[in-house]
Amino acid sequence: MIKKIFLIGNPNVGKSVVFSRLTGVQVIASNYPGTTVEVIKGYLKLGEQRLELIDLPGAYSLQPSSKAEEAAVSLLQQYNKEESIVINIIDATNLERNLYLTLQLIEEGYRVIVCLNMCDDAGHRGIDIDVQQLERFLGAPVVSTCAVTGHGIKLLVERIMQARAVLRAGVTHQERWRKIGEIIEAVQHLQHRHHTFREILEDLSVRPFTAIIMAVAVIFLSFNLVRFIAESLINKVMDPLFINFYRPILDSFSLGLGEKGFMHHLLIGDLINGGIDFKQSLGLLTTAPYVEFAMVLPYVVAFYFVLGILEDVGFLPRLAIVLDNFFHRLGLHGFAIIPVFLGFGCNVPGILSTRILESKRERFIASTLISIGVPCVALQAMIFALLGRISGFYIAGVYLVLLAIWLILGAILNRSLKGYSPEFLIEIPPYRFPPLLLLFKKLFLRIKVFLFEAVPIVLLGVLLVNIFLYFKLFDFFSAVLSPLIKGVLGLPKEAVIALAIGFIRKDVAAGLLIPLGLNPKQLFIACVLLAVSFPCIATFVVLFKELGLRDLIKATLIMIATGLIVGALLNIGIVG
Repeated sequence: MIKKIFLIGNPNVGKSVVFSRLTGVQVIASNYPGTTVEVIKGYLKLGEQRLELIDLPGAYSLQPSSKAEEAAVSLLQQYNKEESIVINIIDATNLERNLYLTLQLIEEGYRVIVCLNMCDDAGHRGIDIDVQQLERFLGAPVVSTCAVTGHGIKLLVERIMQARAVLRAGVTHQERWRKIGEIIEAVQHLQHRHHTFREILEDLSVRPFTAIIMAVAVIFLSFNLVRFIAESLINKVMDPLFINFYRPILDSFSLGLGEKGFMHHLLIGDLINGGIDFKQSLGLLTTAPYVEFAMVLPYVVAFYFVLGILEDVGFLPRLAIVLDNFFHRLGLHGFAIIPVFLGFGCNVPGILSTRILESKRERFIASTLISIGVPCVALQAMIFALLGRISGFYIAGVYLVLLAIWLILGAILNRSLKGYSPEFLIEIPPYRFPPLLLLFKKLFLRIKVFLFEAVPIVLLGVLLVNIFLYFKLFDFFSAVLSPLIKGVLGLPKEAVIALAIGFIRKDVAAGLLIPLGLNPKQLFIACVLLAVSFPCIATFVVLFKELGLRDLIKATLIMIATGLIVGALLNIGIVG
């Protein structure tokens, strides 16, 4: 009786997409190595049986050389071989490297079925593989698939129960590679082809000089595309909806509440110049939904859309290689760019994805730098809204300050923390045109997660602010911290409210700066401080889980010191 089905393969062979096809579980599939860092489980219905399908971390060999491989091998060994089936996903465009793990699985006596994935890419590259001949050599079923389009998945399901163990005596490392050479010579045939435009781009994007130019161009275009999409959504969709349709309803409701009193303060907020101002009223029904849906959500949609394209096209692994030497100076390697990019969407998945880094030292450095120097998309949206109306130079200035913090703080942590950063190994996938259905599916999932997590916290944040303001509970903190806020940071004492609320939600905190009437210098310093100071409470919870209490305290002290030093230097150095 089969109880478990395992998916195993080298990194970046499309395991997550195959898993999603087989189970229907909506797993985010990205086109860079290390997507499946954690073990993911789902269920596959075969006839009357409902079998558990386990997607193992990427592995090159059954002799572990990394934590991902240790986890994969450990899970395989926990279950009886007679009660489990192994679906070995291999990349048809790199058959020789992938077959090493396949032969090991067969030699160990696992019931194996081989999923020859990415057969469409193989055809584009002039690689022809005789599947029937390969099946005879391996003594195990082989099915050609293209998981992105779903080609071959149905046949794979139909043949799963044909997976069988092959009794084969143990062989040496050299004998195994000799066997692989024989298989490749017999089953793989190459046709002469000229380089396509796509392949020329692939070559240029990993050569040092041209790669840097391409990376700068792509990042510049990406951020401008994010801003263009977001501002178009705000100006043409969200603002008209709120102003023309939603505000008249609130005006009537405000009149019904008598335009004053505790409930009016809580739900509508303050009336600005006799009317509702979505940015300044600070009500649960006014500012809270406006900030989240009209100011932040468009940037979330735009950012995750562009990020999805960069992931699925295959740009991020190349960017990792370009930045490898730079990141080594910070105690990291180029692969850390992936958590950084995710952190620009939300710090929580960014810090969670630091698990792909090998050492605890690297994970601490990356998590600390992301918490301090990578503003989430919600805060970025507010920074664009607050500073964009003054000058684009102020927005650029925020990112330049954060880059300087990254360079200086990263170098300090690299020199002061014991240990070393392991060498950087990464698979470079070919450039692929992203399948639009999967791209939008991934976008929908990310937006849904954002809304479910963000909206309740935003409502809670605005609720607490209103209660504190109504009962003047912030006055004590403002008085105590006034010398620090005014003397060192050059901000009015009321700014302590925004900085404190930043611990709950950054976009709400930034919104609280609007009514303060700050000059450009103060607004710039406040935005930098919100980016540099404590991340939101959700990020703190994840930091605690990932780093432990001791390292969390260390990271928190670093955040406090960095925020005070940077704020003071900006206050001294910027002419008002």
